[in-house]
Amino acid sequence: MTPACVLDYRALARRRLPHFLFEYIDGGSYDERTLTANVEALGATWLRQRVLRDVSACDTATTLFGRALSLPVVLAPVGLGGMYARRGEVQAARAAQAAGTDFTLSTVSVCSLAEVTANAGTPPWFQLYVMRDRGVMRALVEQAKAAACPVLVLTVDLPLPGTRWRDARSGLAGGALVQALQGLARPGWLADVGVGGRPHTLGNLAEMVPGAAGLSDFLGWIGANFDPSCDWRLVEEVRALWPGPLVIKGVLEVEDARAALAAGADGIVVSNHGGRQLDGAPATARALPAIADAVGDAMTVMADGGVRSGLDVLRMLALGARAVMVGRAWAWALGARGQAGVGHMLDLLGAELRTGMALTGCTRIADLGPGILRTD
Repeated sequence: MTPACVLDYRALARRRLPHFLFEYIDGGSYDERTLTANVEALGATWLRQRVLRDVSACDTATTLFGRALSLPVVLAPVGLGGMYARRGEVQAARAAQAAGTDFTLSTVSVCSLAEVTANAGTPPWFQLYVMRDRGVMRALVEQAKAAACPVLVLTVDLPLPGTRWRDARSGLAGGALVQALQGLARPGWLADVGVGGRPHTLGNLAEMVPGAAGLSDFLGWIGANFDPSCDWRLVEEVRALWPGPLVIKGVLEVEDARAALAAGADGIVVSNHGGRQLDGAPATARALPAIADAVGDAMTVMADGGVRSGLDVLRMLALGARAVMVGRAWAWALGARGQAGVGHMLDLLGAELRTGMALTGCTRIADLGPGILRTD
């Protein structure tokens, strides 16, 4: 089957990945109401269809933090990407580069920043978690500086991990035997990743967690190192360390967006962590317009959550985002077909975005604003 849309890649990933890995990508926290709301809120955003306009040349190119992108989509940080395909973060970064856009490497990636940079040909954006051990945070920032990462993304909505019932049920926390049995049921994945994709470590933290024997040791260490005591002074500390564009990810309230601006951030990502943290938090498409109105002229506002098509990208831009991050979409595509899958998924988003632009009478990304939305 040739996938026709992002959700086709979800179905293919489900068939190829061990159950615990697919559920880790796919799931949210508690009853997953926020996860569902993210998708439904975008679907309920109605558009104005315009006719008899010259839309023969729709251009999806944009500029973000001084970087020219072929479309207003950046691959979001997703943990454990190297478990979905062999050296998966490298494959995803290559696909993004080939498509003319950017990839964000998670702190908890299997492939290290050095490996991704060396094998993808260009440094990715780098995502940093807030951790108790400030020395580790400083070391990671220094690694990102040394690699010439163009953007640092500080994720602030994880003072502690959300309660994810799916992970408890799937075997993610069930130990090596359960996961091994699930891996044996997926021989294609087992040959590609389970055996061929080693080492299974968190590459960015390899020097910070001495004695770690496998992923469970790394994940246990980082789970114990999330910091519930931090406040906005931490952003100021990171700002002092990082000379380039600094983006704060996990903002859902206008007051927090203004605080990010006051702390020296260059941008924010309006995000509820894909519905994986506070279940009951608003859908990002609902939170985005007020935040964009409040700070959009002073900083770069991005958004993620629920994006399943290029038409959803268009909706997010119309609601006030300058660009969109996609997470599950590239993780599903990577899990299904590796680098080729991620590249094709980005092609699909671009084609769908151009069609949506044409049917709303727009030819440039700058044309996408509240004026293309129906309010009745």
